[in-house]
Amino acid sequence: MKFVEGHTVGIDLGTTYSAIAQLDIEGHPISLKNTDGRSITPSVVLLGEEGRVVVGPSFERTAIEDDPTRIIEAIKRHMGDDNFYVVYQEKKLTAEFLSALILKKMKQDAEKEIGPITNAVITVPYYFNDVRRKATQDAGRIAGLNVIDIINEPTAATLAYAWKRDELGNPGAMPDGDRTILVYDLGGGTFDVTVVRYSPTQFRVLATDGDVMLGGLDWSQRIVDHVAEQFKKKFGSDPREDPVTMRTCVQECEDAKRELSQKAQTPVSIYHKGNTLTVALTRGDFERMTADLLQRTRDTTELVMQQAGVEKGQLDDVVLVGGSTLMPVVEEMLKKVCGSEPSRTMNPEEAVAQGAAIHAAILEARATGGESRMAQTVIKRLRSVSTADVNSHSLGVKITDPNDRNRKINHIMIKRNTEIPASVSQKFVTTTDNQQRIHVVILEGEASDPDACSTIGDFRILNLPPNLPKGSPVEVTYRYDANGRIHASARELTGNNESATEIVRDSGLDTDGVDRFELLAKDYMVE
Repeated sequence: MKFVEGHTVGIDLGTTYSAIAQLDIEGHPISLKNTDGRSITPSVVLLGEEGRVVVGPSFERTAIEDDPTRIIEAIKRHMGDDNFYVVYQEKKLTAEFLSALILKKMKQDAEKEIGPITNAVITVPYYFNDVRRKATQDAGRIAGLNVIDIINEPTAATLAYAWKRDELGNPGAMPDGDRTILVYDLGGGTFDVTVVRYSPTQFRVLATDGDVMLGGLDWSQRIVDHVAEQFKKKFGSDPREDPVTMRTCVQECEDAKRELSQKAQTPVSIYHKGNTLTVALTRGDFERMTADLLQRTRDTTELVMQQAGVEKGQLDDVVLVGGSTLMPVVEEMLKKVCGSEPSRTMNPEEAVAQGAAIHAAILEARATGGESRMAQTVIKRLRSVSTADVNSHSLGVKITDPNDRNRKINHIMIKRNTEIPASVSQKFVTTTDNQQRIHVVILEGEASDPDACSTIGDFRILNLPPNLPKGSPVEVTYRYDANGRIHASARELTGNNESATEIVRDSGLDTDGVDRFELLAKDYMVE
């Protein structure tokens, strides 16, 4: 990777809030403030008049907006979705571009504090597939950042946790050996749970799982539906059919959710078509109406502990990440499942960005030959840390079902939660006599049905030997390198013909598309 002259930062590009951080000269991760003096910025984009864009607008500002379609929220849930776009000034704005506007806002605000920012590590949920990761990288490039890496959010949180405990890069910090922790990350729109084992000089992920469509927004929506149903029952009209009413209602319900983390009861009011209804919502009511959502996270937590070979009571700590972990019921559930009190030592809304900043500094320390604004002792400590990750999705190859020649299946080559780097070779056979080419399709996903998986690449072996009999051997090799790049090759063993490909996470858009959006971003005044 190449570093560009300027500051290097870590960025948590979140569903509901985003944050940016940097290591100071003494090696402490510091959250950088926006122009409002806050360390987190709402991941909301208001598309105003004449190319004027407001990122993280106040509720008062959005409340007076007469066109709710110009208020774009939860963009992260659409990353990598080719079918998602917003039309603005006769242009189709993708999720990558809208996310880039958020990144641009954070970049320009932070530059007022530390000066020019050029390099960045951006975080993603562990369960983001390759398409979503590419889209995140594109967003950074469109925002004018040199994206030096994409890092998983639980990995970043673990870095922040261990670094703040003075346990990474400090050989004398852990006389009792390795520590094993569980990172429970429940953000606004995504959920991950990960078990990590680390020592002063290395940490490695043992198992991970999650859901990119589960987060605090779903808890808030349950309150919205509850209040709307109460209103409909009393007045006969459904406020959910009015976007303007919903804008205020959603904010009320979001505020109520937060208040119930501190109070036993709170009122929620809704005004629609001249009628007002106030519902008294208790914490017990809220927990009952969202119990199934919490159970989904519990099931995942128990599964990951099982996959990591960790039983109740064996974890050294349980680390809470993401603003939605502030709900008391989350902590209560984790006590039962893990057998220990979750840690509240870190700010759950800042930990991921700070961990990304540490990872960015580690990469910078290795790449710059010791020339850095940080002290040499800090650089030495950063260089001593190594990481071992796992793949979050299985990698498979599309083959003909041996039991049904008319059916294709996903044959998994590298299972998820395999430590990377990793390499696997398997032998297959040709399916017809005199076969002239072999088409290798690379799949990402757990399902046996190829249509339920993501196709992330393909390649062909051509010029097979003439009169090649059916059942001739073909060796397929899949490999994850240390940088998380995917390599695939296939060799027909009779004539020794070979072909290969590499899945490089350079861009979901082509170069022209990124350049075009980057120029467009410069036309918009982001504030």
